[in-house]
Amino acid sequence: MKAEHSSDELARLREWVQSDRKAALATVINTWGSSPRPVGSHLVINDKGEFWGSVSGGCIEGAVVAEALEVMTDGKPRILDIGVSDEEAWDVGLSCGGAIKVYVECVQ
Repeated sequence: MKAEHSSDELARLREWVQSDRKAALATVINTWGSSPRPVGSHLVINDKGEFWGSVSGGCIEGAVVAEALEVMTDGKPRILDIGVSDEEAWDVGLSCGGAIKVYVECVQ
C-alpha cells in the first residue's frame, strides 16, 4: 500500500489510533546518496503489520515494519540507520546505493 502524500499516511494513522489500534510512525529524517523517498516521507504501521506510505522501497520497508512492531511492543522509539552499497542495491530492489535515517515511534 503506497500513498502519494504524507497527509494520507497521517490520516490513516489517525484512523487506526481512533479505532484503539496500536500504531507506529516511521519518518525519513535524513538521506545520503540515492534515496527513492525524500526527508519527511512517512510509513505508518499498525499492530497487525498493515502499513501505508513509503520510506524507501524494496526490503528496507520490510525491515522498518519489523522494527515498528518492536517499537509498539516495548514503547521505545528508535532511529534506524539503513545503508545500501551500489553493489548490494539491485539485490534489495533499489536502483543504486544510498543511505537513509528513519525515526520510528509508537503513536497512541
